[in-house]
Amino acid sequence: MTMTTLKSPHHLRSLIAGCAVVLGLLASGVSPLHAQSVAVLVNGEPITNYDVEQRTKLNFLTTHRQAPRQEIIDELISEKVKIKEAKRYGVDPTSSDIDQSYAQMSSRMRITPEQLTKSLESQGVRPDTLKARLKAEMVWSSLVRGRYKESLQVGEKDVNDAVQEGGEPTQTDAFEYKMQPIVLIVPRGSAPGAIELRKKEAEALRERVQTCDQANAYFKTMQNAAIRDSVVKTSADIPGPLRELLDKTPIGHLTPPEVTKQGVEMVVLCDRKPTKIDTPKKREIREKMFVQKYEKKQKAYLDELRKAAMIEYR
Repeated sequence: MTMTTLKSPHHLRSLIAGCAVVLGLLASGVSPLHAQSVAVLVNGEPITNYDVEQRTKLNFLTTHRQAPRQEIIDELISEKVKIKEAKRYGVDPTSSDIDQSYAQMSSRMRITPEQLTKSLESQGVRPDTLKARLKAEMVWSSLVRGRYKESLQVGEKDVNDAVQEGGEPTQTDAFEYKMQPIVLIVPRGSAPGAIELRKKEAEALRERVQTCDQANAYFKTMQNAAIRDSVVKTSADIPGPLRELLDKTPIGHLTPPEVTKQGVEMVVLCDRKPTKIDTPKKREIREKMFVQKYEKKQKAYLDELRKAAMIEYR
């Protein structure tokens, strides 16, 4: 029988840590081959060479840039410390939360979660690789915003000062719009002719409707039509093209019809009045200032966590 002598307590600790790593990886479903290939330990948690390989592929898909290996490792180390810190403050999303974020991403790409999964797998990327990145993003944003909520606020005076420094007059035109969305329903799969008929119907109604009361009277009794409750939005809340339409539309009248998934949609403008609450320019500046504050705060926080972390390269 061959016996191995442990030369020091340090070797014993390393052996125990190594066994724990392998057992942890096996329990999480990683193959024995990958389990034996640990690149870095972060606070005792492994980042395998397989993790690095997978993240490299994922980042290449999203950025079309081949990142250096150390850059990928640094990214994975940062995610480990972010997730550990978030758990310390009770920020720990469930699998359902992560799946929902995954589904939202696929929706923005106009595909189903299943299609996103197939697309990733066709490029050699496991869906869990993307989900791991989504989890880190979710917990970190929630943690930083929650812990530093007060210091991340942007004051109105700071925004106004920035507007003036940028050469924008303080009294930039902005309006508050009160409106009601309207839809003339066209069932899915209808022939193009059916859509054209509803568009003609909508144009005829634009000639007749002169007030919001008239719009409600027409559309609440009309078959295959709906008028929604009134909403109030400022110029800063509305995309530029719609804002231009609303500025040109007389109060009480309907905007030009637009074909959507629901059918033919319009908006009846019930009121439009000047406001100093917000403008598109002020909203843009406020969001930019918030991002600058957030980036500075989260970087300092992450640097602090990484300095305190136990990072062991293998």
